[in-house]
Amino acid sequence: MHTVVERELELRLVLSPERSIPVPARLTYRTDDPYAVHIAFHIGSEHPVDWTFARELLVEGVFRPCGHGDVRVWPTKVDRRSVVLMALSSPDGDALLEAPAAAVSAWLERTLRVVPPGSESERLGIDDGLAELLAPASGRVDDLWLRDPWPSDESQDGE
Repeated sequence: MHTVVERELELRLVLSPERSIPVPARLTYRTDDPYAVHIAFHIGSEHPVDWTFARELLVEGVFRPCGHGDVRVWPTKVDRRSVVLMALSSPDGDALLEAPAAAVSAWLERTLRVVPPGSESERLGIDDGLAELLAPASGRVDDLWLRDPWPSDESQDGE
């Protein structure tokens, strides 16, 4: 069984140092995808804008600047409020989003209780999958495995 940890919250899309607009968002963490966090931004279109990146990046970004490239995260204060800034870049454009640090931290703590750091690989089922693939065949051995995979180039007819 897989667990989902979600949180609806209002982010702010920073348009300039003096201006930002509210953006409803949903943070989602799924134990069947234990390394990732998913954020859906509801921007008034038919479908939300979805971003997926490493949970570890968001955990670190609550405390110190981190990331490079498409996703950068860092803590700061805006009007004496603790916030987490997320700079997102894509071929479609760039966005700077401001999230309330307390709400993001509380949600992250819930994800870390469900899947503690360092235990993510246990949730992937890789060991179980490999064991199943490498298990000896039950019953008779498949004829395919008994055949020569590289038949001889020599003709059986003496041609």
